[in-house]
Amino acid sequence: MASPLPKYLLLLPLMLALFPIEIISTSHHHHHHSHIKSLHFALFQHETINKTGYIIVNGVAGPDTSQTTTPFGTLFAFQDPMTVTPSTSSKVLGIAEGTSITSGLDGLRSISIAKITLNLKNHRGSISVVGGTHNIKPSDHPVVGGTGDFTFVQGYVRSSPVNLKGITVTYKIEFHLYWPPYATQLLQAA
Repeated sequence: MASPLPKYLLLLPLMLALFPIEIISTSHHHHHHSHIKSLHFALFQHETINKTGYIIVNGVAGPDTSQTTTPFGTLFAFQDPMTVTPSTSSKVLGIAEGTSITSGLDGLRSISIAKITLNLKNHRGSISVVGGTHNIKPSDHPVVGGTGDFTFVQGYVRSSPVNLKGITVTYKIEFHLYWPPYATQLLQAA
């Protein structure tokens, strides 16, 4: 007499119906002359408390609010200018708008979401970034999308503190952007 099927195999048809498996066929061609379009530059983000950045919800535990810390759970919204140099009076080439929630009990770490609208010489549009931010150390944020000339862009931005004293704090934002080959072909055809 054959042994009965294990109970987990009876669930297999249900699991396949709920979570279909997609089989993808790919072929890899190595072209030594293929070129990935990239763009690397830096801007400076200036955040002024109660002018370009506001605490929306006060946190519940941890350190008091300062230029570098906010209590755990603090919800912060911002719309900050991004300039060519660390000086707030230099030319504005972008706006960073978004929100962060303090996620570290030490008050130094947060989860950040931002849309960065850029008006560069040869590129206009926005990129969206999300990730963890450390207020006093460099932090890398993956690029999760883009619009305009940044459609299909991939890469990351690195945020590094420059000046954390006074009412306006300044961060250097380094952009490392890459367009996959299919994106450059599509954008050229448009």
